[in-house]
Amino acid sequence: MNQPITKAVLSESQSRLVELLQRINFGRVEGLHVRAGEPVFDPAPRVVQKLKIGADNAPRPEATLPDFGLKRQMIELLEIIAELGEGEIRSIETAHGLPLLVELERRPIVGGECTHA
Repeated sequence: MNQPITKAVLSESQSRLVELLQRINFGRVEGLHVRAGEPVFDPAPRVVQKLKIGADNAPRPEATLPDFGLKRQMIELLEIIAELGEGEIRSIETAHGLPLLVELERRPIVGGECTHA
């Protein structure tokens, strides 16, 4: 049986991204730079939060926990970032503190394969 991936095993920058998405809860992160397969926060990405009138717009309860198991969507986002290696993610749409859609730019097809920007 596979061990679940937890927040405690993440790098500092990966953990920071998880916490950011949980604080936003609903919205998006734009212009997130990636270096050596890790999210980079200098320069800071743009954060756009969606607020629902008359609803609880607080961060996810997990945002304050030191450790918890990561959901499949978060693991997949971290894998996408690692695979990108170097570049920029145009946007990460988040819902309920989890990544929903990721927009990144790929270079034109060279030798039959798309490469990341």
